[in-house]
Amino acid sequence: MDTIAAIATPRAVGGLSIIRVSGESAVNVARKVFMPVSGEVMELKSHTAVYGNIFDSEEKIDDGMLTIFFAPNSYTGENVAEISCHGGIYVTERVLRACLNAGARLAGAGEFTKRALLNGKLSLTQAESVIDIINSHSKQYLTCSLAQREGALFRKTEEISSIILDITVQIAAWIDYPDESLDSFETSSFLGQLADCRTKLQLLLESFEVGRIMREGVLTAIVGKPNAGKSTLMNQLTKSNRSIVTDIAGTTRDIIEESVNIGEIILRLCDCAGLRDTEDLERTVREVEEIGINNMLNRLEQCELALAVFDNSRPLEKEDYTLIEKLKGKTVICVINKADLENRLDLTYLATQFGSVVEITAKDEASFEPLTSVICKTLQLGRVDMSAGFIANERQRECAAIAESALERAIDGILAGYALDMLGVTLESALESLYELSGKSVSETVIDEVFRRFCVGK
Repeated sequence: MDTIAAIATPRAVGGLSIIRVSGESAVNVARKVFMPVSGEVMELKSHTAVYGNIFDSEEKIDDGMLTIFFAPNSYTGENVAEISCHGGIYVTERVLRACLNAGARLAGAGEFTKRALLNGKLSLTQAESVIDIINSHSKQYLTCSLAQREGALFRKTEEISSIILDITVQIAAWIDYPDESLDSFETSSFLGQLADCRTKLQLLLESFEVGRIMREGVLTAIVGKPNAGKSTLMNQLTKSNRSIVTDIAGTTRDIIEESVNIGEIILRLCDCAGLRDTEDLERTVREVEEIGINNMLNRLEQCELALAVFDNSRPLEKEDYTLIEKLKGKTVICVINKADLENRLDLTYLATQFGSVVEITAKDEASFEPLTSVICKTLQLGRVDMSAGFIANERQRECAAIAESALERAIDGILAGYALDMLGVTLESALESLYELSGKSVSETVIDEVFRRFCVGK
C-alpha cells in the first residue's frame, strides 16, 4: 500500500499538533522533512523519539519531535512516523503539506484504522470500537468501548462461531462421507449447544438498545401543567438557568432542549409547554399557547422517557387527568414536586397510574438523588454486562439478528426432523453472519461504510 499522511489532532490552536504518516515509505518521508539535532532519521530504532527541525524543501517551518514505529509493531502494522509540532493551525497544515510534498498522499477518513484492520492488528469490531471511544460521553460507555477495543465482542462471537462450526463440520462429514465409519450421532444432541448459542446471541441483541442509550442518550420530555415546576426541574438537572422560571403560567412556550449526564446516562431533556385549557385566553395568546401545547404533544409522542411533573400543593385538575391519559403506554416517571408543601394531591391515585413515583423539592438539589436512582432503574441499564461485549451499532445488530434467526430455524428443523443437509445450510448462514459481524469474512463495501464515520487522521 502507498504511504498516507494526515493531521491526527483537532484542527484548532493548542499546545501541539501531531502529523501521522503510515506506509512503507513513512520513514523516508520523515527523513525529507525532519532533521534531528543529532544523528540521522534512518538510523533511529523503533519506538524512539528525537528532537529536531521541520522543513518544507529548504524552508524551515518549525521545530518539534519525531517518533518512529517500525512494522509490524505499530498501530497500523506498517512503518509509522509521527511528527509533533507547535499547535498552530497554519504551522500544522504547513507540516502536513511538507509530508505530502515528500511523497505521501492525504489519508481518507479512518484510513489509519482501516489499515490496522487489513494488516490484522484489529478485528472489525475492535476497529469500530475506536470511534466509540472517541465519542464516549460517560465513564460507563468509555469502559464498555475499551472492553470492545480489547476484543470483548470478537471473543464472544468467536466462542459462538466455533461451536456452530464444529457442528457444521460434523454434519458435512456425514453428508460427504456416508460410507466412512464415523461415530453415530443424533441431531437432537446438538439442541443444547445451539440453544445456548442462541441465548448468547439474544443477550447480545439486548445489549444493543442499552448501548444506544449510553451512546446517543434518551430523548426525555418534561411535561405537566403550568407552574408545576417543570422549568425548575430542568434547571436543577442541567445545573444552569436554561429555562425561565416565573410564577406566571405559560412562561415556557418553545421547547427548551439540553443534554445532561444523570449518573452514567445521557438525558436529552426537553422542557415543554404546560398543558392547560386555552378557551378563556385572548385569541392571540391562545394561538401561541396552542402552538406550544401541540409541540409538547408531538415531543411526548417521540420521547423515550417522560418526566411527568405534578404540584403537590394543588389537587389534580382536568389538565392532569388529560396528561395522565396521554402518557398511557409510555415509559414514565411521576415526579411529585413541592414535596415540602402541604399535600393536596391524590398520591394513592397517582401510584396506581405510574410504576415509578418520586417526591422532590425542585429547589433542593439534595432531593434529586432518588430521582437519579429511579431513572437508572427505569431504563434498566444494569440488566446486561456490557463489559463482556455488546452490540455497538446497526451493522453489528443486523448481523447478530440474522445469525440468531438462523439458529432458531435450525433448532425448529431438528425438532421437526428435517434432513441433515437443510440443517447444515441453515447453520452455514448463521456462520456467515457471525463472520461478517467480526470482519473475518466481509466485503470491501461494508468496510468502507464502517470507516466513513471516522475522522481523518484516525
